[in-house]
This record gives sequence, structure tokens and C-alpha cells, in this order.
Amino acid sequence: MRIIGIDPGTAICGYGIIDVHGSKLTPVAYGAITTTPDKTDAQRLEILFNDLSDILEEYKPDKFGVEELFFNRNVTTAITVGQARGVILLAAEQQRIPIYEYTPLQIKQAVVGYGKADKQQVIYMTMSILGIREKIKPDDIADALAVAICTAHSSHSDRLTRKVQL
Repeated sequence: MRIIGIDPGTAICGYGIIDVHGSKLTPVAYGAITTTPDKTDAQRLEILFNDLSDILEEYKPDKFGVEELFFNRNVTTAITVGQARGVILLAAEQQRIPIYEYTPLQIKQAVVGYGKADKQQVIYMTMSILGIREKIKPDDIADALAVAICTAHSSHSDRLTRKVQL
């Protein structure tokens, strides 16, 4: 099974693609879609949508995990991230990829085992789980890979639940 994880953003949108074979998780590709502030909001969203659509077409993931909107004190940031999430969800839906959404707490719990883990703990565990030796930069990419790991773990528990109910 192939899973893509997304850390939404307009300036930097991290993505991480992993393959799942039993309990083994293997990184396939990861990076960031970036836009520059000299573009209008609409142009930035178009770049994000087109680039993500190309990535989805190339790697053909079976599942699509995305971080839910985390609302902080900066309303402007929350609005732009919300807009980015909109085009991100549209890109996945247009390709009929099942979408799974997780809170930051759920992602940290799945990767570190502790919902209040700090960013460095998440990065360390993400690298450890996936066997990545070089520090992942920027953090948005590590966050996207963490979303993919969370999706893999959640998918596994979904399968176990279905087996028990049968």
C-alpha cells in the first residue's frame, strides 16, 4: 500500500510518500511544494493544486493523510492554511484517493507515543521509523512524513477492527 502524508501550507506544503509492507514502512519520496510571496493568493493556490496533482498522478497513492487545521492566534495564517487545505483536499478528491484527516495530537501520538511531544521528538522518531539518516529539512517535510506514518498506523488498526467484526 502507498500512502501520502501532507502538511498543508501556502508558502511551504510538505509531502511525504511511504510504502507499507506489513509492519515495514519505507520512504518513497518526500519534499515540499513552495510558493513565493510575490504571487497572488490565487496564483499560489494554483501552483499548490497543480504541483500536488502532478505528484499524486506520478506516485498514485492508495491513501491520502492530511493534518487538520490547527488554529493558532494568527487568524491570517489560519485562513491561508485553510485555503491551502481546500485545494489539497480537492486534488485528492479529484483523483478519488480516500482522505484521512488527523489532529496534531493524533499524529504525535502515532509517531512518538506521546501527544504533547515537541517538534524535535517528532522529527527524530519519523527519521528512526523510516530509516532516514539525514536530517529532514524543512520541518514541514518531516511533519508530512509523520502524517503518512499516522495514516499507516490508523489503516492497520482499521484492518484489525474489520477482521474482529467479521
